[in-house]
Amino acid sequence: MRALVLLVTVLAPAKSQAPSREVLSLPLRCTGGDCPLLNGKPATAGMRSGFVRLRPGESVGWHSTEQNEESLVMLQGQGEAIFEGRPKQGFAAPRFLYIPPATRHNVTNTGGLALEYIYVVAPAK
Repeated sequence: MRALVLLVTVLAPAKSQAPSREVLSLPLRCTGGDCPLLNGKPATAGMRSGFVRLRPGESVGWHSTEQNEESLVMLQGQGEAIFEGRPKQGFAAPRFLYIPPATRHNVTNTGGLALEYIYVVAPAK
């Protein structure tokens, strides 16, 4: 019993010092490019998110999900997603794309208007 009391006494301060995560409501205002919404720890358990606006012909650039999985929620416009080693995938909003871990990819605006989407990246377990 004494060991349990000691353990609780030692761990209690560490738990109380852990950052608290709050409910967030964020406006989706972005003048262009990539505008982060969530930046991971300590505000979240590891999830990152952002709002992207690409002008016609622009692309986000090749990058990899590495140890994360990613989802894209296309809000407006049309584009093309390229996944390394796979054929291009055209899409038009509204659309949802899931990208598994360790996937190199790029997104390009192929339309005449802005392409807007939200990305959510989370550690894959």
